Amino acid sequence: MQGTGLFEQALGLERPWYVERTEFDAGQRRLDLYLNFEVGGTFACGGCGGAGCKAYDTAQKQWRHLNFFEHQAYLHAPSPRVECRECGIRQARLPWARPRSGFTLLFEALAMAMMTEMPVKAVARIVGEHDTRLWRIAKHYVNEARAAADHSGVRAVGVDEKASRRGHSYVTFFADLDERRLLYATEGRKWGVLGEFRNDLEAHGGSADSVEELCMDMSPAYIKGARESFPDAEITFDRFHVVQLLNQAVEKVRRTEQKERPELKRSRWLWLWNPERLSPTQRQRLDELLDPSRIALDTARAYQLKLSFQEFWNLPPALALRHLQRWCTLAERSGLAPMATVAATIRAHAAGILRWLHSRISNGMLEAMNSLVQAAKVRARGYRTTENFITMAYLVCGKLSFNLPT
Repeated sequence: MQGTGLFEQALGLERPWYVERTEFDAGQRRLDLYLNFEVGGTFACGGCGGAGCKAYDTAQKQWRHLNFFEHQAYLHAPSPRVECRECGIRQARLPWARPRSGFTLLFEALAMAMMTEMPVKAVARIVGEHDTRLWRIAKHYVNEARAAADHSGVRAVGVDEKASRRGHSYVTFFADLDERRLLYATEGRKWGVLGEFRNDLEAHGGSADSVEELCMDMSPAYIKGARESFPDAEITFDRFHVVQLLNQAVEKVRRTEQKERPELKRSRWLWLWNPERLSPTQRQRLDELLDPSRIALDTARAYQLKLSFQEFWNLPPALALRHLQRWCTLAERSGLAPMATVAATIRAHAAGILRWLHSRISNGMLEAMNSLVQAAKVRARGYRTTENFITMAYLVCGKLSFNLPT
């Protein structure tokens, strides 16, 4: 009795539950604890939580528990169904496990803590379980935590896409830019994902009318979805996406020109990085390539246009529109097709670009979030399903509150 009493205290059991007996197999590295309940004992209903319900019938079940030193531990108990005045015949609430789970709450708490920091397959190897069972744990608690999440204060939302696996399979992320948390993730990057997000936001206490700012790239699908689902929100086109367009244009000019100008080979990063990020040697080489008295390069002209545009971000709103219009005119007259294409894009999206001067929001936080998700993906060497990918994104970036014992 002294041994079983110790296990009862360790498990935190209360009457009518008690440890009836234990079996220890050193060869199999296994400890089995057999629980039972006192005759006439009453239980809480698994539906409404009402106490004082008597057992209707029982079924013998098993749960994996935390290891006992290096030995796997299992709980065995008759799981009762009860007669509840409110719910009828329902499964009783068990103090050590949730319904329809083969693990104890403490085991699930450990698994969740480990899965946040390491690949699910690695956790499965450590605890000696199949990773599919651990994914079920993660999905249950993520779904439960998301159902209880409060999105009523969401004001500024960032929208970005992330490749979930090879083959142009994408997931769209929606993030609260103020609270720096992932709000919603869904497969695809079509205009309909904005409608899905609106429905999810309202299901969590938020409102489309409360969303004042949307930050996104210049995807026509996202713009269409934003105008339909969030007609009152101001759209800011992500600053880093605009810079990316300029960098891509400069690179296109360089790739075309280097076929006849070999001095441009292996100079890609000189044109893409800001001057202050270059080493002294790189800066010297860039200065040589920019010297018009020595070399007249189209790439140099494209680079100077890029630097000229970046002055926009430091201008007061009163001067910004004029600067934008003048820059587009210069780019269009430059004779550089890639820069002229960027100028046409900027003209078509000028309102969203100018909005940055007032909102000062960007998707930089989403890029950091993507890095965390990508790191988890690389450690796991990819995920079998998009659902698993989304679950892990919520786990590492959702700032969810899990109802787990500590």
